Amino acid sequence: MLLQLLLTILITLPVSNHPVGQNDNQKLKIGDTAPDWKNLLGTDGSQHSLADFSSRAVVVLCFTCNSCPYSVDYEDRLIAFARKFADTPSGVTLVAINANRKPSESLEKMTERARQKQFPFLYLIDESQQVADSYGAVYTPEFFVLNKERKVVYMGAMDDRTDAKQVTARHLEDAVNAALVGKMPTVTAVPARGCAIPYRSRQRR
Repeated sequence: MLLQLLLTILITLPVSNHPVGQNDNQKLKIGDTAPDWKNLLGTDGSQHSLADFSSRAVVVLCFTCNSCPYSVDYEDRLIAFARKFADTPSGVTLVAINANRKPSESLEKMTERARQKQFPFLYLIDESQQVADSYGAVYTPEFFVLNKERKVVYMGAMDDRTDAKQVTARHLEDAVNAALVGKMPTVTAVPARGCAIPYRSRQRR
């Protein structure tokens, strides 16, 4: 029981603070072409691929899950973000991807959560965990902003505070606004805060 408790605490510990702009990602650098992905099943019952959004100026990927308390805390912010950019003429698409593989993260449970919260964005299951791994995603929630050329222009946390009432810097919004006008954001990387993605039966490379 003690070991299980310690493991639970370690999994849910937030990442420590690092200087803004530092990139801890082991797979991608800012300016890299975003890894492609195909045929991820969503809570809408359809399969989706990155290529489906070719007409959109910006794609935002959020690696998240049902059970991480940090992810749950950010759900309302995700909803507000998606609604805020829904009518952007050149197009912004938010896609949430769940790579956590345990009973509480099944597609059925994801569908229940999406219906309960009325998610105005796609919520897809990364059953193989290959998509999360290819992006170097470590925590939930963790964000990646892809510009029109599908280059990674931002990665990391949504903002500067876990408590929504204390947010002073909206890194994700700033990055999207910059990408919409063809510019690089001032801040391109902020370490994510959240629960560690439990990659199964293999160590991250």
